[in-house]
Amino acid sequence: MAIPIVYNVRSLGARWTSTVVAVLGIAGTVGVFVAMLSLARGFEATLVASGSARNAIVRRAGATSEMDSSVMLEQVRVVEDAPGVERGGGSGPLVSPEVVVIASFPLKGRGTEGNAQVRGVSLKALTVRPTVKIVAGRAFRPGLSELLVGRNVAASYDGLELGQTVKFGGGTWTVVGVFDSGGTAYDSELWCDYSVLRQVYQRPLNMFQSATVRLTSPDALTSFKDALTSDPRVTVQIDREIDYYAKQSRQLTTLITVLGSIIAVVMGIGAVFGALNTMYSAVAERSREIATLRALGFGSGSIVISFVVESLCIALVGGLLGCIVVLPLNGLTTGTINWQTFSHLAFAFSVTPGLLAMGLAFALLMGLVGGVPPAVRAARAPIAFALREL
Repeated sequence: MAIPIVYNVRSLGARWTSTVVAVLGIAGTVGVFVAMLSLARGFEATLVASGSARNAIVRRAGATSEMDSSVMLEQVRVVEDAPGVERGGGSGPLVSPEVVVIASFPLKGRGTEGNAQVRGVSLKALTVRPTVKIVAGRAFRPGLSELLVGRNVAASYDGLELGQTVKFGGGTWTVVGVFDSGGTAYDSELWCDYSVLRQVYQRPLNMFQSATVRLTSPDALTSFKDALTSDPRVTVQIDREIDYYAKQSRQLTTLITVLGSIIAVVMGIGAVFGALNTMYSAVAERSREIATLRALGFGSGSIVISFVVESLCIALVGGLLGCIVVLPLNGLTTGTINWQTFSHLAFAFSVTPGLLAMGLAFALLMGLVGGVPPAVRAARAPIAFALREL
């Protein structure tokens, strides 16, 4: 005989108070689960998007990031002559040697300071990274203490809006332009002339932290890398820029994912107990109804499936509600410390269809775990004893 699904659907409305409690518990769990994963996904996406498949980053062999790397001027000259490097007409090889330091600035509305990454470059960096566009003001002039700031810097820190002056590193700087890199990590950086930055921070005149290279094509990385790693004049490591930033995101992304999963599991256990309580109460209240269904010819298997479906309906509604609640977070900008560079990085929550699907799957899993034991109990209820109570 068919499964009494209609009966279960109607019972949800008849016992709406306990149903609402179970739905809200599952919705809260799914909301937290998806929110934490979207936080990790947004951080990862921001860093990974900073890289380009046509760019390679050259660092000292063994360096874990730009901060603990050093590339000497004579090594930069070797890099510029390597095969696979794009030539930009009159600008020569598209190689951007860069100096990277950390400076503290007051965060807006927080009463505290945050670290920002200051990148000393030449104007060639704008050609090497074509996604970086100046949206307000102008580029810095070589030899002057002028700053280009990412759009997130201007929005996050006091005193770094266009036209303002700021002191750091023992120098006084003027913000002359704002750039937009399309939501990448560069939007949280300040750019200036590397020669001025080296002078202010008293760095050696022939030393950089890294060199970013624009390749003729993504496939040119192999020949470029082979030429440099076999050259005895340099001791460097070369990564595709997109791979470098993917590695930079891995540590914090893993931490957020693990913590989010632990929190979701703990909350999920509570939600499962809520579903168990709801379904066990339903079984206790409907013992005579279940016995009647059994007497009418519905088998034990049909009863089990029907109650599991009822629990899954509760879980599905809770999962959908949790996903709807978390949707407004998509695109919301927040910030955290990038542990690889110890600088503040602004990024946006990324609520993707895949994460929403994972949230719904998690909800259905909670519904299944919370529905099977009561369903089995309902199917095992003695028919004769329950019918005598009619």
